[in-house]
Amino acid sequence: MHEFAVWAPRAKRVSVKVGDRMHAMEGPDERGRWKATVEDAGPGSDYGFLLDGDPTVYPDPRSAWQPNGVHGRSRVYDQAAYRWHDESWQAPPLASSIQYEMHVGTFTPGGTLASAIERLDYLAELGVTHVELMPVAAFAGDRGWGYDGVDLYAVAEHYGGPDGLKRFVDGCHGHGLAVILDVVYNHFGPVGNYTGKFGPYLTSSHCTPWGDAMNLEEAGSDEVRRFFLDNALMWMRDYHIDGLRLDAVHGFVDRSAVHFLEQLSAEIEALAATLGRRLVLIAESDLNDPRVVRPREAGGYGMDAQWSDDFHHALFSILHREELGYYRDFGAFNQLVKALTQAFVYDGQYSKYRGRRHGRPAEGLSAHRFLGYIQTHDQVGNRVAGDRVAQIAGIDAAKVAAGLVLTAPFVPLIFQGEEFAASTPFLYFADHDDAEMAKAVREGRRREFAAFGFSEQEVPDPEARATFERSRLQWQEAGEGRHQEMLDWYRALIHLRRRSAALNDGDLGHVKVLSSEEGRWLAMDRGGVLVLANLGRQDASFEVPEGFRVVVISREIAGMHAGKIALPADTLAVLSSEPE
Repeated sequence: MHEFAVWAPRAKRVSVKVGDRMHAMEGPDERGRWKATVEDAGPGSDYGFLLDGDPTVYPDPRSAWQPNGVHGRSRVYDQAAYRWHDESWQAPPLASSIQYEMHVGTFTPGGTLASAIERLDYLAELGVTHVELMPVAAFAGDRGWGYDGVDLYAVAEHYGGPDGLKRFVDGCHGHGLAVILDVVYNHFGPVGNYTGKFGPYLTSSHCTPWGDAMNLEEAGSDEVRRFFLDNALMWMRDYHIDGLRLDAVHGFVDRSAVHFLEQLSAEIEALAATLGRRLVLIAESDLNDPRVVRPREAGGYGMDAQWSDDFHHALFSILHREELGYYRDFGAFNQLVKALTQAFVYDGQYSKYRGRRHGRPAEGLSAHRFLGYIQTHDQVGNRVAGDRVAQIAGIDAAKVAAGLVLTAPFVPLIFQGEEFAASTPFLYFADHDDAEMAKAVREGRRREFAAFGFSEQEVPDPEARATFERSRLQWQEAGEGRHQEMLDWYRALIHLRRRSAALNDGDLGHVKVLSSEEGRWLAMDRGGVLVLANLGRQDASFEVPEGFRVVVISREIAGMHAGKIALPADTLAVLSSEPE
């Protein structure tokens, strides 16, 4: 016996088809919900809904299992059937985390959650504490970044389906690794989204970069909000996920008295108390608005942390000067200093890229409210060639960047492969089974980069399988030459961060930075740790305070003499006075 339920406020008649049999559903209730109990249905039963006179059988918007893809029937899934082995698990604190962003399809040759389990020993040995999975919700086709998900409750079958994700999370916890899941609540993918057949999930009152906005404030929005809130609760409760990364929250248009993010924060906090587990929410926000991460009690939305694009842009623009897009707003050395000491570079200043003032100061917030990084799926994958920092700026400059990320006051985030300077790109790829959509994506990508002077031949075809295959990590590199050298550097930095009290201090008021715009060097005082970085073309000489010693350095130098240390171009050294 199984009870089926669906929200379809516009429908006059709804049926559920289980196997070959049709069952009329009762409803609608005052909120537009329909239900039916089917005696001979249960886990493993395939089903779908029919609405009014439409003969098409549509998958369940809340389907937990889509074994035959996003256009196929849904299958009943028993969330309680899996036997967990993580009864005493507790995630490490977010403030002390080392996060690692992973795309399941390109992380291993197998491209599945099961094959990713085989690399968990490596991640644990590296010093990673949190694995952040790019979206795994079911999307059209067999390959993609995951941000075109349409069945948000179902795990993509080609990754391993619902049981595959549970085994992966269980395996991570067994290795001492927490799991953050990237979720997309700001839009649906363009192919296979049938929610509009059921109800007003979207509204044309507001336009976003992905089309109509999610309906978070108009008629029917209670059920739409519930759809996303229940989804978040499901991942943490039923899949034992330790936290969510919310994609592009600036895409939410919500003028309700209680903002969606605030409501989500409150419900996740209640779930954490119920489960007795540490749960976190991390936002991607382009707003430079500290309300996103301020506690609800202080008038904020209550997110635990957010990605810090300003830090990335400021650092990358020092490594490699570009004038495209948002990089137009960056390039000065003092902007990197501001990012390190104040989090937001744009906290009320005029932005050339936006043509207006942007942001407000992040006063009174811990640096642990922000994630710092030099590579992410966006910052690599949205480049025409998907090239990485070591390929763009050189291995020595990439080492300096890694050193600044891992000694900065922010929570560090590593993108898969950067720790061994992977030579493989991370390109934009997709597999739309709708020919017209595939053509539109291909041509749109070419037009986008043509505006920046790239020829059609220079833009990889996002729909070609070869584009996806080129993006797979080549793991043999990790033990070879400069790749091994970079991996050793990351291990040393992570080890240093984990045992240093000064490097785990999130008080931005304690971060002191001296720098030279002309010389392109900086000295960052973290208390008992001094970070010296030279990104200029000439040697830079630094005074070494009494009692400090070099603990890690990005490449061999002559050493310290008479209380001074001279660093060649593209070199970083970390000195410490903390007990060994």
